[in-house]
Amino acid sequence: MDKLRSLVRSRDGATAVEYGLIAALISVGLLLGFQGFSNELQNVLTLIADAIENSWA
Repeated sequence: MDKLRSLVRSRDGATAVEYGLIAALISVGLLLGFQGFSNELQNVLTLIADAIENSWA
């Protein structure tokens, strides 16, 4: 019975879940940020490639 009481009072599991949720939110934020960054990087590289192609003409 004492073991059950100590499990109910323990906060270690809740802390692990909270850290997991924080890590998941950070991951989602990074993925969304990298998606926007990759789109802009693609635009810049396309602009550079077009400028190089036009300079040969």
